[in-house]
Amino acid sequence: MRLTILGGGGFRVPLVYGALLGDHAEGRVSRVTLYDEDPVRLAAMARVLADQAAASGAADAPEVTATRDLDEALRGADFVFSAIRVGGLEGRAADERIALAEGVLGQETVGAGGVAYGLRTVPVARELARRIARSAPGAWVINFTNPAGVVTEAMSEELGGRVIGICDSPVGLGRRIARLLGVARPEEAWIDYVGLNHLGWVRGLRVGGRDELPRLLADDRALESFEEGRLFGAQWLRSLGAIPNEYLHYYYFNRETVRAYQEAKQTRGAFLRDQQRGFYAEAGRAAQPPGAALAAWDRTRAEREATYMSENREVAGVGEREESDLESGGYEKVALALMRAIARNERTTLILNVRNGATLSVLDADAVIEVPCLVDANGAHPVSVAPLPLHAVGLVTSVKAAERAVLAAAASGSRADAVKAFALHPLVDSVSVARRLLDGYAAEHPGLAYLR
Repeated sequence: MRLTILGGGGFRVPLVYGALLGDHAEGRVSRVTLYDEDPVRLAAMARVLADQAAASGAADAPEVTATRDLDEALRGADFVFSAIRVGGLEGRAADERIALAEGVLGQETVGAGGVAYGLRTVPVARELARRIARSAPGAWVINFTNPAGVVTEAMSEELGGRVIGICDSPVGLGRRIARLLGVARPEEAWIDYVGLNHLGWVRGLRVGGRDELPRLLADDRALESFEEGRLFGAQWLRSLGAIPNEYLHYYYFNRETVRAYQEAKQTRGAFLRDQQRGFYAEAGRAAQPPGAALAAWDRTRAEREATYMSENREVAGVGEREESDLESGGYEKVALALMRAIARNERTTLILNVRNGATLSVLDADAVIEVPCLVDANGAHPVSVAPLPLHAVGLVTSVKAAERAVLAAAASGSRADAVKAFALHPLVDSVSVARRLLDGYAAEHPGLAYLR
């Protein structure tokens, strides 16, 4: 089986390759093609993956090739991972800085930053979808590219249900809750999770048909022993009757978070830009001992994980991340489970970003949502869920309206549609601010030159 990774020079590619190295079943991925426009990043990542293969000692390690030719990369692919970053980390840093100067949030996927990122990414994602449909019409596309919900929805216009978005946040949250509740096999718990990407809530966790979440919500000590509990506080979680995805901290504690980001030494995007600049320079050196590139990647990743959402933790007064919080949902494991389910018909249940169909009545059928899905050889099928509570309906529909305006602006090239996308987002508090945001982003991002 052949896998192509678009954005193959990206920092998280070794997570995917590491998962593939541990898969020895029949029908596994035997060839990985890395595609990237940046030759330096591509070469560095090829070295890291070579070190991984050597360290594993696996005789059947997937063959890795690298190319800057998109059609060559896609030809013959069974699965395509889309993990691109339009504008690079320099673009992300600008997204954050410009928004904070206007007093609004500029996070990568949330608020003004997410709108700006979507506006420059959607046109590229649509073109990639067209190229995939032409060069690899039988391939399944797994989208990692942020903002994952709107990008998956854009690609689905061309690819339909053959594009599926994934995120590790809901899986990681479910595992932390299951572990706290003493569930021996967290993968066997049913997680009642619903929303959009980076905007969802765990409303129940069923084990043996019984909902165990009320037991957690009643226990202050247990609630404050894991990351989301410390971020939101026990009282607020009980008020909601649910555990929100960590990204809802940007909504529920927006004023405090914006202030913390404004006062920080540098934004998250600027930190990652500087950090990864050093990593790629080190990993890309031609003459270095075996294992050096992988060691550099390991060090960089550890620092990256430890500093994740540090400003939010500062707002909540919870200090450094604990060891148990450093385990993500493992987006590479989600991706591998998704591929297995489709390629081998190994039926499973995963929380994914897929077309709504009739799942949530407040959204239309084509809206991409994030919910548990049954996955088999025919793709991912969203399960029936209970209606959203009113407070969640407000946020979900407002954010989806902003996403739809992003899609409209990317299709029309209309500046008015782009302003609308910013202004409709619940974390942008003025149409005047929306106009200034677009002016600021357009001045810095060549990828927004299409807006007139």
